[in-house]
Amino acid sequence: MPVSLISPCYLYRGKKEGESDFGYGQRVANELEEEILNIGTEKVCAFICEPVVGATLGAVAAVDGYFKRIREICDTYGVLLILDEVMCGMGRTGTLYAHEQENIQADIMVTAKGLGAGYQPIGAMLASDYIFDTIRQGSGFFQHGHTYLGHPVACAASLAVQKYVEKNDLLSNVVLRGEQLQAELQRSLGQNPYVGDIRGRGLFIGLELVKDRDSKEPFDPALKLNGLIKKTAMEEGLMCYPMGGTIDGRRGDHVLLAPPFIMTENHVDEIVTKLTKAITVSLNQVATG
Repeated sequence: MPVSLISPCYLYRGKKEGESDFGYGQRVANELEEEILNIGTEKVCAFICEPVVGATLGAVAAVDGYFKRIREICDTYGVLLILDEVMCGMGRTGTLYAHEQENIQADIMVTAKGLGAGYQPIGAMLASDYIFDTIRQGSGFFQHGHTYLGHPVACAASLAVQKYVEKNDLLSNVVLRGEQLQAELQRSLGQNPYVGDIRGRGLFIGLELVKDRDSKEPFDPALKLNGLIKKTAMEEGLMCYPMGGTIDGRRGDHVLLAPPFIMTENHVDEIVTKLTKAITVSLNQVATG
């Protein structure tokens, strides 16, 4: 099945000079309508995206209004909106579902990771009443499945995790610690000449590294800066998620942070201290060859 791509809502690199945040979001969202019309409305079944982009961009959230426009376009042309919340969902951004913060509803949502908090591998697909009722009032049969579908142990572990999250109001802690973590990262690294952007929602935070802040020029991929930061951070006792190819699959380096929902204020200082050292040491190694 052919797949067509549109530009990501990537404010740090996509916004034009003189363009407002909202105007930028509408411009890139309208690419979806243009592509649907270009392909042919009868040939497009769904639009799939991450509400907050994880590994590939490093915790990039869309600007206000982007997803409302995407939802409007999907509704206009009968296109399903499928949201990938495998990384950003189940409380990671401060709400149970990341797209709640966009004031929209997905037709289909997929989730995993935080669903079972790592205690047991599990993933799930959630469908709207519209999808469910269409199947029920049609054939009444949904042909699907795989070997471990409905795994009882995985489901029990996931249920226990979600009950704990709710009982202990961990999403409030995600919001609080996320705000503290972003503030401390800004304090420690916000003026670093090689840190171009610090972004994210809740406890899903990314830092993009650049060779030059003014031009946003990335480091040479041959330097493998992201791998060096990962190694150095591990030596400091910090597990983080550095990645390369941020810009186009080849160029660009970022570091993704996704600490546990139960983290305390002391952990904020520990994470920032260790990450700052890892980035500083790695950049010094790159600079000295």
